[in-house]
Amino acid sequence: MSVELKIPVIGESVTEVTLSSWLKKDGDYVAEGEAVCEIESDKASMELPAPSAGVLKIMAEAGSELKIGAKIGELDTAAAKPAAAAKTEAPAAAPKAEAAAPAATASSGKEVNYPSPAARKILDEKGVSADDVKGSGKDGRITKDDAVNASAPAPAAKAAAPAAAPTATRAPTVPGARATRPEKMTRLRKTIASKLVEAKNTTAMLTTFNEVDMFELMALRKRYKDAFTKKHGVGLGFMSLFTKAVTVALKDWPAVNAQINGDEILYHDYADIGIAVSTPRGLVVPVVRNAESLSLAEIEKEILALATKARDGKITIEEMQGGTFSITNGGVFGSMLSTPILNLPQSAILGMHNIIERPVAINGQVVIRPMMYLALSYDHRIIDGRESVSFLKQVKELLEDPSRLLLDV
Repeated sequence: MSVELKIPVIGESVTEVTLSSWLKKDGDYVAEGEAVCEIESDKASMELPAPSAGVLKIMAEAGSELKIGAKIGELDTAAAKPAAAAKTEAPAAAPKAEAAAPAATASSGKEVNYPSPAARKILDEKGVSADDVKGSGKDGRITKDDAVNASAPAPAAKAAAPAAAPTATRAPTVPGARATRPEKMTRLRKTIASKLVEAKNTTAMLTTFNEVDMFELMALRKRYKDAFTKKHGVGLGFMSLFTKAVTVALKDWPAVNAQINGDEILYHDYADIGIAVSTPRGLVVPVVRNAESLSLAEIEKEILALATKARDGKITIEEMQGGTFSITNGGVFGSMLSTPILNLPQSAILGMHNIIERPVAINGQVVIRPMMYLALSYDHRIIDGRESVSFLKQVKELLEDPSRLLLDV
């Protein structure tokens, strides 16, 4: 008896995916629930588990673009599970043979650093040995991202010319290499590109700026971060404080939390905040639901869980849909100032930046303060200048006097 392997329904709007790589080889015996391949949609990547135990028959090549429901393989469930290979000991007369054996994981017996098919192809093109790459996947498997980031080893130095040939001359130095390496865009990257162009072309996007004195916020965080971590089991970061300030301001300026829906403006009485996360596959925006009703600790835990899933490629489409407002932090990469692009269909996005000590005037005195520039990009079709500027000013005031977040004033 055989069981078909098909591309599953991933999300309401997803009609096609890319079969990124096979994690098992044709003819391998796989256990029920064991991941057999990686598939990538326009929103996220995921591993496809085996619905039953059996011997795998591969029927679609890695890199193929497939419709939802497409058959990619079969599992022969009648095949018997192969017996574990008996371990053989090296003969005493050849103690050095052990060193030549491939390294193996203690739990599975599989070779460490074995590449996926897609990773193998990239490594072969680069001329990089799998032995020189540390795998980040399950059981030490080398993933596609590992292969993309791998560098070819430096060429070994040539042996010195023999003394009998003193007239030999060194080859002329070759200028810097100018090689190019074409690489197919991932489905996620193509979707990101399309969405960004759509946002630029279909909205009346404008950006307003302000700056926030981070002194009080940083002092508050320093004062309570150890007690916070001890009680809640999660660190107190700036993102939860910014998220809370945003949710308070959105209540007073509901247009910033609204969306255009045909000929109507759709207002939300809740705040689902998208938090931009950079991953090896591109930028994704998981959503913290009902952030307005969460405590700082609950926001921190949710952000940590979603960010971890996003970076591990485990984030689901449902966890990235339905946001009403987004926050992106370019400051973690050293950005001083930027104009973030709207995350459609949302109408506004807040950009955080790096914190720099600068001289500022306070009560007639020049003092050094940790300052951050804030940028609010918004759709001018439904958000007027008064609303956007007032919203950003309120966020600034809440962050500069964080006690207001606790007192709701």
